[in-house]
Amino acid sequence: MESNFVANDHFYDFIFDWDYKFYFLVGGYGSSKSYHVASKLILKLLEEKRIALVVREVYDTIRDSCFSLLEEVAIALGIRDRMKFKTSPMQILFPNGSKIIFKGLDSPKKLKSINGVSIVWIEECSECKYEAYKELIGRLRHMKRTNHILCSTNPVSEANWTYKHFFKDDENKKIILDDITLYENRIVKLNNTYYHHSVCDDNHFLPKSYIDELEAMKEYDIDLYRVARKGRFGVNGTKVLPQFKEMPHDFVMNFVNKSPMRWLKTGMDFGFITSYNAIIRVAIDNEKKDLYIYDVYYSKGLTDNLIADEITRFKEDLITADCAEQKAIEYYNQVGYRMTPCKKFKGSRLANTKKIKRFKNIYCSDRCKPAVQELKNLTYKVNKRGEIIEDEFNIDPHTFSAIWYALDDYNVTDLKVFDRNEYGI
Repeated sequence: MESNFVANDHFYDFIFDWDYKFYFLVGGYGSSKSYHVASKLILKLLEEKRIALVVREVYDTIRDSCFSLLEEVAIALGIRDRMKFKTSPMQILFPNGSKIIFKGLDSPKKLKSINGVSIVWIEECSECKYEAYKELIGRLRHMKRTNHILCSTNPVSEANWTYKHFFKDDENKKIILDDITLYENRIVKLNNTYYHHSVCDDNHFLPKSYIDELEAMKEYDIDLYRVARKGRFGVNGTKVLPQFKEMPHDFVMNFVNKSPMRWLKTGMDFGFITSYNAIIRVAIDNEKKDLYIYDVYYSKGLTDNLIADEITRFKEDLITADCAEQKAIEYYNQVGYRMTPCKKFKGSRLANTKKIKRFKNIYCSDRCKPAVQELKNLTYKVNKRGEIIEDEFNIDPHTFSAIWYALDDYNVTDLKVFDRNEYGI
């Protein structure tokens, strides 16, 4: 099988360096860091018989990310037909007896069954818990092979454990490495750790249009621009939706009235005594990646039969609602509404929040007062040390939850994902 494998030159040294226990790769979107971690891992396991463990915070995300990426590298290297890619349980078997296994980090207890592992790859390590990372360090102790932990991530807040562990922990007055030093030098080797910084410019296979998309983030989300384009840690702004704009109703409806039905979505969040019932209608500009909020229902203290009488204007909509209220969903279906439960999974609050943040602009009709009141100045909750909690907010924003559910079957383009075959990788 012919090899088509090509590496970006900024990663040559990293791929073949095995002198350190810890490898920390941080960078912007599209920099190809994950692709080169996968390449490094496969080349090592072809050279030596080893067991490697690949982990992410949520196991269900691995198949479409790390697993498929490793298969792409195997194809590029021309060795796919010599390897076995099994999905149940997920594992990759090499002709020399090497093996890659996969686990989720949602419960550190799951790591207690690790035996014979000498290399660990933690993808999107900033999303993982520090306790799980420490558990992995404690259990990585192969007696005959060198032990290595490969961490790859996009930078997030300086409050994240990855920044405190690998760079600076102001609370404990501890400085390991000034991150500015890494940004300037690109590669730093220090204290048994290999640091590597990359941005999209390091990936010679990216089209200019992709880089232009990252550059455009400067205009609508400066925090995301810092992460995606510059690949740098920082102090996150407090607003959850900095791109939110209250607009005249006619402006919003001008777009809605021209939108195909498939881009009109409706979601519902349930409440009763202390929480509000919220139904929200949104329209998606799939080309420009903008979101329009054009209708809201908001009430509290009403039983389902009374609400059903008040929301007849939504009767023709397909409403996606909170799956935690199956009994209520069944009731609304019985009285003539079209309602379906949303999909929830561990980490869905954060995933849904990130999804909405990917819209370039969120235009909200000035008639949707509850949405304006909740979303215009929605901020992140912080812990006792003043650090942002990325899936908790200063209020319980029911219209925000309703938007989550409305967009349950829609994915905003994630600029971290692109077709490597299309771009020649």
